[in-house]
Amino acid sequence: MLAARVTLSRTPFYTRPLRPAGYNSILRGTIGIKAPLINIQKRWECETANNTKTTCQKSRNPTPTVGFWASRPIWNRAMVNTFRCLVGCTAGDFSAMWYLQAFHPELGISTIMAVSMASGLSTSLLLETVLLRYGRDRLAWPAAVKTAAGMSMISMLTMEMVQNVVDYHLTGGEVQFESPAFWVAAVVSMSAGFLAPLPYNYHRLRKYGKACH
Repeated sequence: MLAARVTLSRTPFYTRPLRPAGYNSILRGTIGIKAPLINIQKRWECETANNTKTTCQKSRNPTPTVGFWASRPIWNRAMVNTFRCLVGCTAGDFSAMWYLQAFHPELGISTIMAVSMASGLSTSLLLETVLLRYGRDRLAWPAAVKTAAGMSMISMLTMEMVQNVVDYHLTGGEVQFESPAFWVAAVVSMSAGFLAPLPYNYHRLRKYGKACH
């Protein structure tokens, strides 16, 4: 008994492992449950150790796998977001293109299409602001404007560029509402503009929880 006491008294205090506050209570509550305890330890190590920010982010956002792309609810939400963006972009794009070709044809097709793309981006932002204000989100006007302004420019520019390239290839960039060929080309170009940013919008929504707008 005396030898045991001597042995204990010789054990230096500083050899005991340091634990974060509340660690013992967490450990007692997770006895026999290894997975939660491992997750808690990994999260604590990521937050407290001298790891870089990139390392911590990679551990929380793993590289997408095949299963990453298999969420039907997220695909549905991404399609709704992309369709809303498509409506806004198309309305401004085609309207500006028709007006400029009808009243300012001297500008040239390159200038007309560039202005039309800028118009499409503007109407997309405007439409999204109105939907955020009066839709299910019911945001105040300042918050709606700020949220709409935070839309992904990569998604919108991809949509506009693909849509205009396809439309130019099929119609030469001419808006002729009386021509059935124009409407067929419009459907094809809109479909291409919808599909082009869709995987990006899904990836952004699934990995970061952020819609394209």
